Amino acid sequence: MRFLFKTDYDQDIRLFKHNGQVFWYGLLGVLLLALPMALPESLRDYLLGQMVFVYIYAIAGLALMLLIGFTGQISLGHAAFLAVGAYTEAWMESKGMPFVLSIFCAALFAGVAGLIVGLPALRLKGIYLGIATLSFGYISEEITTRWESVTGGNAGRHLKSIDLFGYAIDDDIKLYYLTLAILVAVNLAIINLMRSPTGRAFGAIRDSEISAQSMGIHLAKVKTMSFALSAALTGIAGALYAHKLSFITPEQFTLLASIELATLVFIGGIGSFHGAVFGAVFIIALPQVITVAKDYLPAAIGGQTGLQPTLFGLILIGFLLFEPMGIYGRWLKIRVYLELFPFYRKGMFRRQKTYMKSDRLK
Repeated sequence: MRFLFKTDYDQDIRLFKHNGQVFWYGLLGVLLLALPMALPESLRDYLLGQMVFVYIYAIAGLALMLLIGFTGQISLGHAAFLAVGAYTEAWMESKGMPFVLSIFCAALFAGVAGLIVGLPALRLKGIYLGIATLSFGYISEEITTRWESVTGGNAGRHLKSIDLFGYAIDDDIKLYYLTLAILVAVNLAIINLMRSPTGRAFGAIRDSEISAQSMGIHLAKVKTMSFALSAALTGIAGALYAHKLSFITPEQFTLLASIELATLVFIGGIGSFHGAVFGAVFIIALPQVITVAKDYLPAAIGGQTGLQPTLFGLILIGFLLFEPMGIYGRWLKIRVYLELFPFYRKGMFRRQKTYMKSDRLK
């Protein structure tokens, strides 16, 4: 088991805590860069397409994690910001805007939408804030359906391939590298944000709003900033999502999409960067597993139309009851068990309940 002896404050905000992290993250980066060349040609297009969806959902998951996991504000309408980003990208592209400018506008307009939602929701918390964001999700569905001059209504909108400084991103390999680069950039941006005074304020509000206010943190300002930043990053994911699908309709940004994003955060592990990625892998992989497993299930079970949402709900309930820290929390326990074996004690993680949330979620 590794113990770090810190001798200065710079060590506490260092991006990599020790050389072991540099090695493993570097190895992961090399493997992800080499993945398209290593895949068999017969499965390359399919698997890379699924990986692109994982990266896009991971970006959206990181955005929602910033709000739920790091600020403690619930949202059940984040698919609305995904829709704002997607339709902004589609409209900008139809006007001949370059991709760099259009994705910036997608983030900007989604951030403004988050600001609009965040302001009236400042006095709400818990389930009431969830209901308010849920209402915004329903409103956005009506807007995208009826504002046909911009969204195309139920007829939808088509998108072309991305033109990045004259270089066409016209296949899954190129889109894979683009989404991977944006995911890394978003991850680094949020990591640096959480090491800043603003990020510390987010964590203070999550732990206790009364204590945060007593320390001089402006609750309204910080909460609104969290909503706006989370919505802006979701808008970036929405723009990439639109290009991946090449055709978007209002049916792709309904309440179920918002619940999927919330499920991603809770199952992946609230309050961890790794949890957003693990949750994205889970959200994308589970439907594929269910599709394959249907052939081996009895017809009375495998033929049911509601099998997928039922399993999603059961798995989510199981995690909330038996593993509230999600997939990443389970991995931490497995890692500690392997490091301390044979001296691991069963009740070791129960003692974490006596610590502050900010200490448990590092």
